[in-house]
Amino acid sequence: MTDMAADLKQRFSQLQDGDIDVVILGAGVNGAGLFRDLSVQGINCLIVDKSDFGSGTSAAPSRLIHGGLKYLETGEFRLVAQSALERNLLLKNAPHCVEALPTFVPIFSWMRGIPAALRTLFGSTTAPRSRGAVLIKIGLALYDFFGSRNRVMPRHRFLLKGRALKEMPHVTRQIVAGGIYYDAKISRPERLVYELVNDGLEANKGSLAANTTTLVSSIDGLLTFRRSDGYAFSVRPKLVVNAAGPWIDHVNAALGAPAHLIGGTKGSHILLDHPELVRSLNGHMIYFEADDGRICLVYGYLGQALVGSTDIPCDDPDNVRCEEHEIDYFIDSVRSLLPSLRFDRDQVTYSYSGIRPLPASDASSPGLISRDHSAPVFEPQPGRPFPIISLVGGKWTTFRGFAEEVADTVLTRLQRNRKQSTERLAIGGGRDFPTGSNERASWIRSIAVKTGVEISRADELLSRYGTTAAAILAHPSDYSDNQRITGAQRHSALEIDWIARQELVVHLSDIVFRRTTLAIEGLLTIQGLREIGAIAATALKWDAQRLAKEIDDVVMALSKFHGQTLTEEGARRTASPAAR
Repeated sequence: MTDMAADLKQRFSQLQDGDIDVVILGAGVNGAGLFRDLSVQGINCLIVDKSDFGSGTSAAPSRLIHGGLKYLETGEFRLVAQSALERNLLLKNAPHCVEALPTFVPIFSWMRGIPAALRTLFGSTTAPRSRGAVLIKIGLALYDFFGSRNRVMPRHRFLLKGRALKEMPHVTRQIVAGGIYYDAKISRPERLVYELVNDGLEANKGSLAANTTTLVSSIDGLLTFRRSDGYAFSVRPKLVVNAAGPWIDHVNAALGAPAHLIGGTKGSHILLDHPELVRSLNGHMIYFEADDGRICLVYGYLGQALVGSTDIPCDDPDNVRCEEHEIDYFIDSVRSLLPSLRFDRDQVTYSYSGIRPLPASDASSPGLISRDHSAPVFEPQPGRPFPIISLVGGKWTTFRGFAEEVADTVLTRLQRNRKQSTERLAIGGGRDFPTGSNERASWIRSIAVKTGVEISRADELLSRYGTTAAAILAHPSDYSDNQRITGAQRHSALEIDWIARQELVVHLSDIVFRRTTLAIEGLLTIQGLREIGAIAATALKWDAQRLAKEIDDVVMALSKFHGQTLTEEGARRTASPAAR
């Protein structure tokens, strides 16, 4: 049994009635953020997810940590201010996953969009189109203002056509100007969700976490769960938080509190193998308006180009995938924006899609549904002695602030006091992260000397895992960091062994989709997957039949949900089932 799993098994074996104060159902970023916050305050929490930590909506964002420039035109100034603050805090608290992203906005007119923007600001249900230079300049100035608290990045720049085309030479010459402002991107959002859960477990030995665990029953305040290995347990919480995202309404119904809170929309993205595009972006994102008025984006992500996103009403989070018509839309959009570059389907390496758990709304356009959050409460009733707080809406960037608001509500209800703010609390591998270039170089040299790896390798692992890299390299294992995975030469057998033993892995998919970025980077081959599976099987004591099933499940998930078929040479694109 793995070290972390053994520790948790012991905690579960000692669990007694009344030990758990709060149960959190759903381990996406909102649930995980709340779990960490409450655990830090000394509240005994149990977080449960029917799948893996961070495997739902939180695994399908645009991978941006942003202040929400487009929310200005709907008048959501409080949300923009909070988002910009949380972006700035994440750049400090999770520097191993979050980094600054200069963003270019192409501008196609000088005056257009002002009347439509004013109508939207005052409640119109028609989204503005063709935002002109004057409108964008005002928006960027406001964006700088709202991002001034804990500022860590430069203010925006406004560029006339000639200068804008020098910055972005492949952008269509139809632009009249351009703007550059600064947001941030997150390289490993799924991993950060796990780190939040792990931080909570380390902060409070009375807290518990269970992935691949389902709610079996809710009877007179007693919640019974069953894990994938068949182990069942029950708790009697004082309060339940429903953080199930798109599944919130289903979970509330199971708890005896039916309601219609969620009106989700699907957001899809694709990854392109396009080195020329990545080079031309020069570390920038292009945030642009497609021909139909929808906002799109393209930027370099781990060596590929990420393009997104759609915003389509959808209510089936278990079977969501990027469809062929969405891929056509993305290709056409970037082809129109960057006419001197070639774009085709053969460049698509990966696709993904998720449901945004937005509040139920009658807005005529999905883009006008608020991305703000709320936490409605269902008070206790006969047969259900605990209140239920549902986490509705929100977005990746604001998870910490949302968690803090809900944690304060929970603390008040439990008559407990906040011990510590999470505003300056580093996450996972961001703890003790070397900040300046000299400090970073010193940390890397020290680890290289202690472990015998090359300087470049220590640097690479610091970027991937933060300061957790030191523990990985010092991990006693039958594997070496020099043993690399076939097709994924930047990943070693030692890394995989650490993850399998220390990071609450239940399935092989947990490793390749969430604890690492192997799948989305397109680094897997069939042989490489077998090697990763063999390492996990040894650590987790899987027999040959279990290992074969785990490999088959990963291959199926790649094909069904991500448009990818594994071969001995690598991954190639597969059309969605509807197109075959």
